[in-house]
Amino acid sequence: MKLNHLHRALLIGALMSFGGASAAIAAPQTTTPKPTAKPAATAPKPADSDLRDRIAHRLDTNAMLHKYDVKVAVTGGVATLSGTVATAAQKTEAGRVAHVTGITKVDNQVTVDANVDKSLMEKAKSGLSKTGETITDAWITTKVHYHFLGEDALKGSNIDVDTSNHVVTLKGTVKTAAGKTRAEVLAKQTDGVTKVIDQLTIAK
Repeated sequence: MKLNHLHRALLIGALMSFGGASAAIAAPQTTTPKPTAKPAATAPKPADSDLRDRIAHRLDTNAMLHKYDVKVAVTGGVATLSGTVATAAQKTEAGRVAHVTGITKVDNQVTVDANVDKSLMEKAKSGLSKTGETITDAWITTKVHYHFLGEDALKGSNIDVDTSNHVVTLKGTVKTAAGKTRAEVLAKQTDGVTKVIDQLTIAK
């Protein structure tokens, strides 16, 4: 009987030791996985057509360039300028104006011709715009409205444009005095305009 008790004690001890080892193996240490960082969102690239329209508007409303027919084409983010201006400084300005967000390169093929102003004057005398379009009151009104679009100084404005015999009358409201001045300047530099009557008020 003593041998049986001893044998039983050894067997129980072995089983307990084996069970403890198994428990230790079955419960390995766990680590909390680190959250995966999300890639930074990138803004979509503007379409070539949108870039072209933006640059064309900037060229058409620029103080140095508005009287010249400078054209722009955009392909794959590369802006190509063509047309004719009177001075090298105006050509440089055209290249600067074309550098907008989204444009990776400007290919400035604008030519310089000191006689271009004379040809533009002849067009104006014939009632034609710099691009050769016939200038009418309706054409002027449309062009002035186009010049107002996209102007930061005129955001939130409500401007009515009326043209009679090439005289432009501006009515409505603008947000600031700077906006009022800018509206008058843009109207005056539009082809065919002989006078601007500014009746704009500053909204309170």
